[in-house]
Amino acid sequence: MTAEEFITALRALERDRDAEPLAALYADDATCGNTATTRTFTGPDGAREFWTGYREAFDTIESEFRTQLGGDDAIGLEWESTGTLSGGEEVSYEGVTIVVLAGDRVARSTAYFDPRAILQTFGV
Repeated sequence: MTAEEFITALRALERDRDAEPLAALYADDATCGNTATTRTFTGPDGAREFWTGYREAFDTIESEFRTQLGGDDAIGLEWESTGTLSGGEEVSYEGVTIVVLAGDRVARSTAYFDPRAILQTFGV
């Protein structure tokens, strides 16, 4: 799997609210999550739940990728996401996603960002 394949699947989520292309990238024992949750999601079903929940937080969201690093075992993506939350508040935040690969599947993905950028819009 390549960084471009992951980004293409993420764009389908952002644009069409379709988590299936992302879920299809994950191995059966894969894990995913981010710094805003303490829960770990497992396998394609967990990835589908994670990414669907992420997308539901926004009315609109679009990510721009500054840096893409790739190899046989891992992908690194530096990004900035902008949009509006489901309540209409504008949001902009940046971070890095690390995707660990097992062959052509995702074994683990974790997004690292400061969740205060999102929480501040809720007055937290």
